[in-house]
Amino acid sequence: FERTALTGLHPQPTTKRLLVSCFTRSHSVVWKYFGFKSESRPKMQTSITDTLHNATPYPHNSSRSKEITEAIAYHLAKDMVPIYNVERDGFQKMIHTLDKRYSIPSRNYFSYVALPAMYKKVRTVVEAEVQQADYFSATTDLWSTIDFTMKSKCLQTSFFPDDHKGEILAQGLKDALASWSLEEEKMACITTDNGSNIVKAISINNWTRLQCFGHRLHLAIGELVCLCRKIVSTFSHSWLRRRNLAMVQKELKLPEHQLKTECPTRWGSRQEMIQRILEQLPAISQVLNDRKVRHLVPTWQAIEDLEAMNNTLSPLAEFTDALSGELYVSISSVKPVLHLFKTSVLAVQEDDAEFTKSIKSNILKYLQEKYSDPQTQDLLDMATTLDPRFKMNYISEEKKATVKARLTDEMTGITLAMVRSFPHFNTIPNASPAPPMKKGRKTLGSFFKAAQGNDDKSSSLEQAVSTELEAYLLTCNIDSEDDPLIWWRQNSNVYPRLSVLVKKYLCIPATSSPSERLFSTGGNIVTCHRASLKPEHVDRLVFLRTSPGLKTQQHWPRNHNSISVGA
Repeated sequence: FERTALTGLHPQPTTKRLLVSCFTRSHSVVWKYFGFKSESRPKMQTSITDTLHNATPYPHNSSRSKEITEAIAYHLAKDMVPIYNVERDGFQKMIHTLDKRYSIPSRNYFSYVALPAMYKKVRTVVEAEVQQADYFSATTDLWSTIDFTMKSKCLQTSFFPDDHKGEILAQGLKDALASWSLEEEKMACITTDNGSNIVKAISINNWTRLQCFGHRLHLAIGELVCLCRKIVSTFSHSWLRRRNLAMVQKELKLPEHQLKTECPTRWGSRQEMIQRILEQLPAISQVLNDRKVRHLVPTWQAIEDLEAMNNTLSPLAEFTDALSGELYVSISSVKPVLHLFKTSVLAVQEDDAEFTKSIKSNILKYLQEKYSDPQTQDLLDMATTLDPRFKMNYISEEKKATVKARLTDEMTGITLAMVRSFPHFNTIPNASPAPPMKKGRKTLGSFFKAAQGNDDKSSSLEQAVSTELEAYLLTCNIDSEDDPLIWWRQNSNVYPRLSVLVKKYLCIPATSSPSERLFSTGGNIVTCHRASLKPEHVDRLVFLRTSPGLKTQQHWPRNHNSISVGA
């Protein structure tokens, strides 16, 4: 054994097999200790049947071929990958390595068959869910609906080859609603920016409009940013200054961050630009020590003004981000936020500098003016009252009676509509029906009772509506961090009429940020390498990319986080 196994000499095959068999049976511990391995048996030769089976491609109608094709289509839609990738050598080699029997269809198949089929499948599911909405609200490019759970789905993106005039946009918005069989009467409100063309379009359609809170706050901040833009532009157009800035950052041990520029469509970008310049001010001053650009170095007065503006804008940016969500109620927080701005965040303090006082006063004045029109105030009053966190805490005393009267009228209208649709609907909830009485001879007093029957029904309805509203207003407010939709889900049976109004008003978004995110998705799809995409293909790809139905490949979830429509 020492000569053969330990010294490395090679015995005859027969002798070697005998030694291996002996030691593996009788001396397994020694065999394992020296790390010897048993000889592997030679592989069996593949049969002719298996060889032909592995070399035969899947039929196109086989379940395995369909499964892989759907997976590739899912990858193209969800990951925003160009369709021509399916014809690239690297992609085809990867698919062939994973499954040699699968034959990849052409790019035209995915463009005109696979992706349209997936679009049709998801659209059918989304359209069925949208049709169940009692009310929906809208932004410029997005419509939302709620059933005590905020939901949002992108439904459509449209191409406008003509001038973006108000009349053309108005008709385009109407066509978008019609294509999804959405009734205009169910739309509670539309949230837009302040573009004159979209404002005119909403006016032509005679829709209720809410100004986007984020756009309004962004436009209210318009001072002392020209210098910051010039500084950022100086570095963005010179690779030498960017290199020197990175070197100075290392020397001064500053965060190695690049300067940020302001984006007109991105709220809060102005404050982020100012904050980054203040952070990198020592490095900027050292790099801009050249005679040609020395005038761009901020003076001590400009630095004080920038610090004052940054301190003022930082909390406002946090409020804007909080109001830009689409998975929770935001419209009812606009009035409380404006009140908080007036009493706390933007309240002028005695130790504030004159420039800081001017910034706070101008922002607050601008916001109050833009939200002072009666229609917007009525909408905010209704939404705030229906939020169990606030109710009438932020409504002036002289307007409380008006808000109650409007709520009573709408609750009565809802009840009458239910009675017309369902004749057996009981106008007084939880009222037990009277036991049947034996038919007897009519008395003289029964004739007067029948004459007063209609008046009694009317008065009982008014009393039921008034009782429900007063009972809701008398309940204690929930905590400001609690979800109002959860509260309404638990108490919808107690306040059946008010719960219908909650679906109408609390689904309105305070900002149009969902549509802005939709434009970002479109920009990631329509790139310089995909500039020839047709409008209907862009619509289909944006829909599939943002559709919650694509979260899983085979099972479409019944409950999503959001419902929205882009036009």
